Formats: sequence, structure tokens, C-alpha cells
Amino acid sequence: MPMKRLVILISGRGSNLEAILDRCASNHWPIEVVRVISNRPDAQGLAAAQSRGVPTGIVDHTGFLTREAFDQALLNEILGCRADLIVLAGFMRVLSSGFCRAFEGRLLNIHPSLLPAFKGLKTHEQAISAGVKVHGCTVHAVTADLDHGPILAQAIVPVLLGDTAATLAARVLLMEHQIYPMAIAAVLSGRCRLIDGRWVDSGVGHFKHEYVPCLVDKNLPSH
Repeated sequence: MPMKRLVILISGRGSNLEAILDRCASNHWPIEVVRVISNRPDAQGLAAAQSRGVPTGIVDHTGFLTREAFDQALLNEILGCRADLIVLAGFMRVLSSGFCRAFEGRLLNIHPSLLPAFKGLKTHEQAISAGVKVHGCTVHAVTADLDHGPILAQAIVPVLLGDTAATLAARVLLMEHQIYPMAIAAVLSGRCRLIDGRWVDSGVGHFKHEYVPCLVDKNLPSH
């Protein structure tokens, strides 16, 4: 099977970026990360990508007067990569409807909550304030509606007595590192396809990979 071309968008430290690169290498998936692009020149993830020999690019959002102008510049940068899939990994920008349409079905994000609950920012604070017993993260297709696209995979962690936003966030992040690479591989292998606004799992892909649509952290102590 030909190598699949992946572009990763980041804004910060790039921990999910590193998890994706690690899993692609350890599982020998035919996936090449052809570019890591950041909207922040000081994003730590850029150095992490460069240390692994992955090409990087910067499209600094502060240099554009409108969101649409930034999105067009970002779109042009990605088009030159001939990407099979574009994934957001801590990319802290709301993308315009035109950008989402240009890459419809080829744009994934991971959000730190069990969508549709707790959209937007400060999801861990929202979860603790609401008193929920479980929390987690969601891999979904990106659409013009914020944190609203079709759900591909989720990972669940319990909310423990005495949890703070920081302790809960740390456990959720560990699950993000597990489920995001699996979801990416499921799409690029052809196992999961977006059909009529829903992800359809055929159960068969074109290269060896793991895929668990709902991953549960069972290794934590009970209350």
C-alpha cells in the first residue's frame, strides 16, 4: 500500500503530535507525516517535529486581519502537501466554514471531553463543576460547527474524588495519546469512512493497525 500523507496542525507543546509519530513508527504503519504546521512561531511542538526530521511550517495568525485570510493562507500551505488527512493536535484556532468544506472528510480533531458534553475551552473545569462521574476525550470530524462533527472514537476516564482540573487533564491526556493514533490509522487504512455524516467501520483496513472506537481507562482506583 502506498504511504499515506498526514499533516498535523499544532499550537503548543505537541504531546499528541509526538504520540502520533511514536505509534506510527512502532506499528510500522505506512503513514508519513509530511508537515507539521503551527499558527504560533514559538510552539514547542515545532522543535519536537524537527528533532525527528519532520518538515515544519508556520502560518502566524497574528499576521492576518481576518480569520478568513488566515485560513486561506493555511489552506494554501496544506494544499502543497498533498495530504490524505489533516489532523488538529492542540491547534487553538476556530476554522472557517470555507476551510472545513475544502477538506471535508479529511479533517480530524481531538477534543478533551466526551462530546457533545463540554464544548469549547476549560472542559476539565466544566466536568468537575457539573459533578459528572466520567470524563474523557473525543476524536471527531471537523465541521464549521465548533466541536460538533461526527464522532469517530472516544476514551473514558473516571472523575475521582478530590480531582482538580490539572489532575483530571493529565489522565485525559494519556488517553488522548492512545486513542488519537488508532483513530487516524483507522481512517488512513480505509477501515473507517465518513458516509452521510456518520463514521462507518468496515472492520477491514489495508494495513495492520489497532482500532478501538471506545477506550476505557480501567486502571484507576475507585472512589
